Amino acid sequence: MFAMSTPFAYTLDSIQERIEGLTPTSRRLSSLRGQFLDSRAFDAQLAQGDPVLYEYYPVHRPEVAGELFSGLTTLYPGTVGGEYFMTKGHFHALLETGEIYSCLSGQGKLVMETPEGTWQVTDMSPGVVVYIPPRWAHRTVNTGPNKFSFFWVCPADAGHDYGSIERQGFRKRVVEQNGSPTLIDNPHWLPPAQRV
Repeated sequence: MFAMSTPFAYTLDSIQERIEGLTPTSRRLSSLRGQFLDSRAFDAQLAQGDPVLYEYYPVHRPEVAGELFSGLTTLYPGTVGGEYFMTKGHFHALLETGEIYSCLSGQGKLVMETPEGTWQVTDMSPGVVVYIPPRWAHRTVNTGPNKFSFFWVCPADAGHDYGSIERQGFRKRVVEQNGSPTLIDNPHWLPPAQRV
């Protein structure tokens, strides 16, 4: 869609929550099997249908140093067993690469951690920009009643390591308790020295 070595522009439609001219990639509930704490609630919800949890519009670039990869992600509202809808979350395959997230609409949390287990959770609302340093895995969680959309940009050669997160999840989880988002410890998370 965009020329390889010339400047280009695209329209980020924050009202329609899309990038004009691109087709979104969807992630359904089934693609997050094993990521929610309550596997019975997950199976029961999946038996009723396989809803789209989030969509993203990637603006692909050559996966080489110097290029930037950007896009728009929209995460829908909902819960599975009281745990808010979330993205898969990932480290970068090139661990020493950072990323920027800028919230356009809705409310959410950005859950982050290092391979060593240092963690941070940042609230996101329109206008909030978060810099995710190198070495920090990241996952977004929709904690509001409406769609949660954000723009992101990272090095095009950063890549994605989903496997590390799929194996044990993040150290902290975001669940609904008494009608409010609450952080809880992930009972499946292990310190690095205890991992197989």
